[in-house]
Amino acid sequence: MGPGVRWDDTLLWGGPPTRRDQHPPSILPLWQGRTATVPFGLIHKGAIGVSDRLNISSGYPFEDVYGYARAVRVGEQIFVSGTTARGPDLDRDVYAQAQSAIGLIAEALQKAGAELRHVVRTVVYLTDMADTDAVALAHSEAFGTIRPASTLVKVAGLTPATARVEIEVTAIIHDRAS
Repeated sequence: MGPGVRWDDTLLWGGPPTRRDQHPPSILPLWQGRTATVPFGLIHKGAIGVSDRLNISSGYPFEDVYGYARAVRVGEQIFVSGTTARGPDLDRDVYAQAQSAIGLIAEALQKAGAELRHVVRTVVYLTDMADTDAVALAHSEAFGTIRPASTLVKVAGLTPATARVEIEVTAIIHDRAS
């Protein structure tokens, strides 16, 4: 499937095909347990089986240089890579950087068919523990009502070098409510 393709109930409703002729050939590899990459695309909730994997790209050039995906969905689980602010947000204070990173995480989750409310774990990396209160405020604003498990780690540095906070999350789509 190409960039920007939206999967919907007309293509994927009802689970995997039982015969090869029931769905277009471009859909079949997903049910055969292969990896698919959907840059800038969306998937329908529940469209992926437990043994299937979907790599999600944000289009950030470092993903190709380093060889990683912004997020990976396997079944109902979504793993979002460590995320920092980008561009002009890197020149802002640590609170704004954390908000920016959480916004990028929310975009990745949305592309995977999830929302921030599905986050069950966060890992926050800080270059300076003096920034804890500001980052905790941004984290609490985003996750305070769902209260995921969380770990805070001090690191010597991040990439890009001007980043002061990096956040990674794990989400599980535990409900079907919209």
